[in-house]
This record gives sequence, structure tokens and C-alpha cells, in this order.
Amino acid sequence: MARLNILLINHYAGSVRHGMEFRPYYLAREWVRLGHRVRIVASSTSHIRAQAPEMEGRARLDQNIDGIDYTWFATPSYSGNGAARVRNMASFVWRLLREARSLAREVQPDVVIASSTYPLDIWPARRIARLAGARLLFELHDLWPLSPMELGGYSRWHPFIMLLQAAENHACRHADAVVSILPKVREHLEAHGMAPHKLHIVPNGADPGEWLAAGEALSPDTERVLAAARGASDCVVGYAGTHGIANALDTLIEAASLLRNRRVAFVLVGGGPEKQRLRLRARTLALDNVWFVDPVPKRQVPALLRRFDLAYIGWKRQPLYRFGIAPNKLIDYMMAARPIVHAVEAGNDPVAEAACGLTIAPEDPQALAAAIVRLRETSAAEREAMGLRGQHHALAHLTYPVLGQRFLTACAGDFQHG
Repeated sequence: MARLNILLINHYAGSVRHGMEFRPYYLAREWVRLGHRVRIVASSTSHIRAQAPEMEGRARLDQNIDGIDYTWFATPSYSGNGAARVRNMASFVWRLLREARSLAREVQPDVVIASSTYPLDIWPARRIARLAGARLLFELHDLWPLSPMELGGYSRWHPFIMLLQAAENHACRHADAVVSILPKVREHLEAHGMAPHKLHIVPNGADPGEWLAAGEALSPDTERVLAAARGASDCVVGYAGTHGIANALDTLIEAASLLRNRRVAFVLVGGGPEKQRLRLRARTLALDNVWFVDPVPKRQVPALLRRFDLAYIGWKRQPLYRFGIAPNKLIDYMMAARPIVHAVEAGNDPVAEAACGLTIAPEDPQALAAAIVRLRETSAAEREAMGLRGQHHALAHLTYPVLGQRFLTACAGDFQHG
């Protein structure tokens, strides 16, 4: 394959220095390792990034991280999902439009990828691609405007929703290729103008180096909690990730209540808007089999997950999941070789595909408790085999060296035989 100059536009892109969103960093790092040049353009402000870039009053910051060129554009701060966030998006998109000619000249891209979760960056991305004579890709993370419509109750006639729909339609019609993290989107995208041959499915993944290395030891505080949970039980059921409404952790607390006399411990690790309420609920129910742990650094996650006997991931019952799911924490569980209890109703089920656990209906505490008891009573050898099936599946299909190559198939287009 010819050496490519790749321009990846992602408002929320992060890095190992800055935190989420990690996907752009890991994909770009693989492309750099393969000899391609990559520039990531991102906003200075993101609600999911742990550490913001140090702009120090500058409108633009250029830096190199692990061989990847980053350009950060200063954008206004925001919190929540209201008007301030829309202004933040508009600021980033407007800046891209203003800088389109200079980015085309500086980067000289062969490929321009519009990848900002919301689709509004397709317009500046297309302008840059036309100026540079580059191939244009649209990367779909979540379905916008369908997500705010179905999750937030917005009308399709809301002006912002209509703008998002126009952007999605433009991307479907004019992108040379569409890469989707979600596996069941073909019918939706074709209904909005995408030609069938354009679609490539590239899910989320993991960095195998982070899992196959020794990793970083857990902190003494985390070790104390895990030791207490282990000492009080014969089976530790763990959850690691955001404590939000979408994560269906009330179902886990209710299952813990059903199993309070069965020597099963429940350990919830992470932070988020629901954590204090969940902690209060466990206390109100007088649950002595539930432990809450503060978030652990990313480098400690492998060591943490290996301390669980079973790993839980749950979802609300939500029609939007008919288009499929690709959660990072599920891949982490697989890489840690943990048997998984998956409470979901979606267009796909990676746990069933890998035969690495049990899948049950969402928001059903009785079904969750029964699944935990069933796995607890399964032989240790079979639980180990389940976990290893998940790990082997992830290594074969869901690591960034594999996914980076798959994405390049869409990127390369006419260049792959150059």
C-alpha cells in the first residue's frame, strides 16, 4: 500500500496523555507504525477528556504525541448537553471551515476522515478533501440525530435536529466510504443516501500491549477493598466503568439484594453522575455485599479486572440499540479473560458471538441473580474456558493492529494498489 497522509478530524479525540476518546489515538498510532503520516485535529475542550491540552491562551496548539501530529483548536467551555455544548460544536466546525485551505496545504492529505460523533464536521472535511484532491471518509460513532431524538425526546423538526439530519444525509451521499463502529446500520444509512458498497464495519478495540504486559499494580486502597470483598465471599462480581443511567447499575444493586445471603460480593469501580445515588441505595438496602471503589488509572485496569470472578455489563432497554453496540468495557473484560454476564437487548451480542459468558434480558434483577448463581456453580475449568474464549476472540478480531488494517482498507480506496 502506498504511504498515505491522513487527516483525522475528531472534536473529542484524546490520547494516552489526555484520556478519552482513545480510539483516534490508537488507530493513528497503528497507521504511523505502518509508515503513514497522521494529523489529528481536535477541540481543546471535551467533556470526556481527563486532561485538557495546555492552550495557555493560544487559539491553536500543535504537538506530536507518539509520532502522531495533533492540532488543537481552542473552543469555549461547556457543561451538560444544552446551548453551551452546541456553541462549542459550532466554534470547532467554524474554525475547521476557516482553516480548511491552510490544513489542506499543510497536511496535503490523501484521506480526510470526519469522525466527531456528531456529523457536522462533514462539511469542513469535504471542503478540505476537495481542496487537497483527497478521499473523504465519514466515521460513524453514534447515530446523530437519531440518538438525541430517541434518547432526548427531540422533535425531528427541531432546528438543530434538522441541521444534524442534513449533515448525516450529506455524509451518506458524498463520502467516498463510511466506517461504522456499530454493526447494524446499513439499512439506516442506505435510507439516507449511502451507496451499499461504501460501508465498512470497524468496531472499538483494545491495545494488546496494555494487556499482555505485566501492567501496573493496584493502589493499597483498592487492594484493601478487593481483599475485603474476597474474604466475605466465594465469588466476586465486578463492574468497571462509568456509573451512569445508561449502565443499568440499579439492576446490579437489586441482584445484590437478592443474593445477600449467598456469599457473592459485588464490586463497582469507577465514577459518574449516578455513583452517590447508587451508594446511598446500597446503604438504604443495608447491603453488606456491595463495595464501591474509586476510578483506577487506565494502566491498572488489567490488574483490577483479573481480580473479578465474573464481570457485569448491563444496558437499559432502548430501541436505539437495534443498530448494534460496541462498548469498550466489554472488550476490556474479554481481554482480561473474565466470564461475562451481559444484560442486553441489541442488534448484536459480542458475548454470544464469542461464547464467553451468559446473556440475559436487560433490567431484570431476578434473571441477573440467576445467571450469577449459574456461573458461580459452573466448574472453575469451564469458567476459565469461557474467559479464554473471549480473550481469543478479542485478540483475533478486536485489537487495534487488526482494526487499523481494516480501517485502512476504507482509507486506501484507489491508493491501495499504488
